[in-house]
Amino acid sequence: TPHGLSFHSALCFLGLVFLATEGKEEASAAENNPLRVPQRKPGERSSVLYSPGQFFFEYLVVVSLKKMSDGRYEPKITYQFPKRENLLKGQKEEEERLLQAIPLFCFPDGNSWAPVTDYTDFTSETFSFVLTNVDGSRKIGYCRRLLPSGRGVRLPEVFCIISCLGCFGLFSKILDEVEKRRQISMAVIYPFMQGLRESPFPAPGKTVTIKSFIPESGTELIELTRPVDAHLEHVEFQALLQRLSPHLILHIFASAVLERRLIFLAEELSVLSQCIHAVAALLYPFTWAHTYIPVVPECLLDTVCCPTPFMVGIQMRHLERVLDQPMEEALIVDLCEGKILRAVGDEEEILPIKLQNEMLTSLNRHNNNNNVHTSEQVNTLVSEAFVQFFVRTVGHYASHIKWSKNGSGTFQERAFCKAIASKTNRKFVKKFVKTNMFSLFIEEAEKSRIPQEGKR
Repeated sequence: TPHGLSFHSALCFLGLVFLATEGKEEASAAENNPLRVPQRKPGERSSVLYSPGQFFFEYLVVVSLKKMSDGRYEPKITYQFPKRENLLKGQKEEEERLLQAIPLFCFPDGNSWAPVTDYTDFTSETFSFVLTNVDGSRKIGYCRRLLPSGRGVRLPEVFCIISCLGCFGLFSKILDEVEKRRQISMAVIYPFMQGLRESPFPAPGKTVTIKSFIPESGTELIELTRPVDAHLEHVEFQALLQRLSPHLILHIFASAVLERRLIFLAEELSVLSQCIHAVAALLYPFTWAHTYIPVVPECLLDTVCCPTPFMVGIQMRHLERVLDQPMEEALIVDLCEGKILRAVGDEEEILPIKLQNEMLTSLNRHNNNNNVHTSEQVNTLVSEAFVQFFVRTVGHYASHIKWSKNGSGTFQERAFCKAIASKTNRKFVKKFVKTNMFSLFIEEAEKSRIPQEGKR
């Protein structure tokens, strides 16, 4: 494959990929939500890899296109901050694997590049990718592709911030500051990123202020604020609503909730990453626990042949190649035209019809509500509709965990399903309990008991 990265070594980052902030975030769960996730015991490994006070990022890298002897352009890291020294052998090997994979995802569209002659024809683009290492640790790459200022022909370059923190709005603002400084000089970026690295990551709803000096402008104060609702800070539901009808969104949700194979197509990298993050976020408080690649690099298109569940984004230019692959049943979504190109055929029947209609009414109301303006308002309203779906179908799970004297719990699946009065709800739940996402959720619930109201 191109870039010196084999298919299998690249996939070592892509095994079971979880959104870094998706799913089980105890701090943001409402107290009256029966689907809130149990608190972990001290020392237990959390699926959420950050806490307030952690570093904003691990690396800032610049990936540039270098012309090879055969005339093709290959992405290479040309700048890295910070440079790490005195790493242990295992840490050094992990860093090398990470730095080898990053260029592939910064330029997933392959090697067919040509120098840009007109700056006005080029639009900077923001997108993201998720990498999962062999030990299950996750990293997000926040990317800004731009064209360096200057005269004459130039090639685009990508500024990529690697972090285990999932907060896309925050990092988009950071990339705005990086891009602004890049137009002045690379030298101005370093002190800004150093100041950022020395600042603690704020708690939800809190703000951190970074001081940064810019020649001829003086010292600037840059305020970075996290949204109050931490589980929605990595998502932009409006991106999905702008491209797909509520009816199609429910078909996609139905496929995702049963952990099927989903392929999303668009030309813009930003559209792919935004929409796939939004689809995965519809599953909250459950977590997509399978292969998850918001933008599939050209050399990894064989991913669609995988027999296990996946959620991937592919650029529209590769549509014919994707359709020619010997893939199993999959839902293929065209985000450009807002339509489904290929479906299993039963998507309309997966969700209980009454709950499906309620969600459809809610999405249509939010879509047509002119009083809703902000991204956070849209995120909250959409998320509530899907959380209520899970509350109505599986919100009684805690009543069917049998606790032993030593504090460990055992989920009583048969009694749990039998307790559902509605036949259509029960039919859905019997399928849903077999999914990996439900199993992972219940495993965590069994580890730590939540005292029921009035009981201790």
